[in-house]
Amino acid sequence: MIIKNVKIKTMTGSDIENGYVRFTDKITELGSMDELSPMIEEVIDGTGKTLYPGFVDAHCHLGMWSDGLSMQLEGDDGNETTDPCTPHLRAIDSINAMDKCFADAVSAGVTCVCTGVGSANAIGGSFALIKTFGSKRVDKLIVKNPIAIKFALGENPKSTYNDRDEAPVTRMATAALIREQLQKALRYKQDLDEYASKKGTDDEVSKPDFDAKCEALLPLFSGDRRRKLKAHFHCHRADDIFTAIRIAKEFSLDYVLIHCTDGGIIPEELAEDSPAVVLGPLFGDRGKPELAHHDIATPRILAEHGIKAAICTDHPETPIQYLPLTAALAVRGGLPREDALKAITINAAEILGAADRVGSIEVGKDADFTLFSGDPLDLTVTPDLVIVGGKVAYKK
Repeated sequence: MIIKNVKIKTMTGSDIENGYVRFTDKITELGSMDELSPMIEEVIDGTGKTLYPGFVDAHCHLGMWSDGLSMQLEGDDGNETTDPCTPHLRAIDSINAMDKCFADAVSAGVTCVCTGVGSANAIGGSFALIKTFGSKRVDKLIVKNPIAIKFALGENPKSTYNDRDEAPVTRMATAALIREQLQKALRYKQDLDEYASKKGTDDEVSKPDFDAKCEALLPLFSGDRRRKLKAHFHCHRADDIFTAIRIAKEFSLDYVLIHCTDGGIIPEELAEDSPAVVLGPLFGDRGKPELAHHDIATPRILAEHGIKAAICTDHPETPIQYLPLTAALAVRGGLPREDALKAITINAAEILGAADRVGSIEVGKDADFTLFSGDPLDLTVTPDLVIVGGKVAYKK
């Protein structure tokens, strides 16, 4: 298939004012129209339109809380509030790929999402990076699983366990529980390494008993950066942000700050560490104490201090189909339009460690596109066409 006569926003290089993209499930060729060699294939004429990469939501809970049932037991599968440390829980065992909101995502050009557990637990479990179209079976939608382990600081773990008179009821206890579990995982790793090094020798030691929680955390400590699992820290308030950085440094974690609501009031301090940041949701009110400094200017402020950020919906906090509109709010807050588009494409992909697959229009990447007649950051504009994995997923 080929899309031709179209302006191409590659998101990594220069725009192509009048070009083409040839693809199967991957992008096989792109360039300007004067470079196009004729072939017999299905053609989509994009005259007068602009082609963007499929949008990437870097943090949400799509499929974890069912549409229309999120407040009921049957539809709430995002928080296992029986234990504050549950790193062994896997998002893919809760994601309902037939939830209506997958179609909502596709209709807005959101083709890839990082989705997973909520923030009730100090350590909640794993996130998965999945496509929003292609199968009714989540296993066939996976781009990378697991892609991160979720940690949560601040108000949510405290409020979850406070009524039970069970730890954590303070920020100290939340951090302590995280450290304790990470230290256990490190000790477990050391025991496994010792067992492997002495196996079959006169000094052979017993293999440590299997520990599901520690096993789930082992990829956080991988020496191979390409295989190292990221630590996503839910943190709104400035002190929680600093705690996340402190813990990440203590354990040499490859970390991402999720939400980072107070980032706009501590940009100089954040710039000292140059963390990866996922901001959002930008829609919504200051509905709880730790959102006191919620401000649509935060993306601009961080960008001015050289901090790379993505923008997320935190679906269902903001419905997934409004990801482009949250980027538009950032523009309203002063973020340059090009930076806002990067925040829902290539920045999101790079922060997630998935830029080899999604986030830009380059040869070899997945054929995920959104075709627009108008500005995708305009409230009144929706895609004319959405392609996921080389297949038409939505057509106006």
